[in-house]
Amino acid sequence: MEHWELLLIFLIIAFVYSSVGFGGGSSYLAVLAMYSLPYQEIRLTALICNVIVVVGGVIIYLRNKQVDWRKILPLTLISVPMAYLGAIMKLSQETFFMILGFTLILAAVLLWVQTDKKTNEERKDYFKPSLVQNSLLGGGIGFLSGLVGIGGGIFLSPLLNLIKWDTAKKIAATSSVFILVNSISGIAGQFSKLSVEMNFSRIGILCLSVFIGGQIGSRMSIKWNPLIVKRMTAALVFIAGINVLIKYW
Repeated sequence: MEHWELLLIFLIIAFVYSSVGFGGGSSYLAVLAMYSLPYQEIRLTALICNVIVVVGGVIIYLRNKQVDWRKILPLTLISVPMAYLGAIMKLSQETFFMILGFTLILAAVLLWVQTDKKTNEERKDYFKPSLVQNSLLGGGIGFLSGLVGIGGGIFLSPLLNLIKWDTAKKIAATSSVFILVNSISGIAGQFSKLSVEMNFSRIGILCLSVFIGGQIGSRMSIKWNPLIVKRMTAALVFIAGINVLIKYW
């Protein structure tokens, strides 16, 4: 495998993202894009790494009874098939990287937005979206997730916080489940049109790296300030998005 430094980079990304309930797909994509790897392999690698990282977090959230299936299912009802649809769409390499660059910048802006300083745990005025609203929100994010190869949590979590959807912990749990099911759907779409250019040895090694980072990060989440981590992540993703656009414009 060339570029062994990717192992350390992926481990750090998985560690940081898992600590705030994300999978890290956007940053995996950005890093791999800078190394000029085949774009189909880039998407598949990011999705598989997403699944590996968030599984540990989902298990922890389930054990702590922070997963509210009644609120999560409406979000994933449409997002899963839409993620599959996005994953099977044929895109040229140039189109893919242009969409990726703008997606990263949008994700960075959403992450940076300041949420209400009042802790969500103290709130009583949670927004209660309808089934249609939840389906449209989940479906739109799911399609974009499948298209570029992310789980969608980096979009979903900031939006749910902005509309005061639930407590911070339940939103993190919801985002983890959302990332998991949409990443699996996206992987299914990718496997329906595998390319001979895939380097499965490289994918496997990177998966091992994120497994280690994700396991550590998901268990240390209570020791981090989520806002600071999200702001740092936003800055990283924004810079990566700009670099991708400059490189492939």
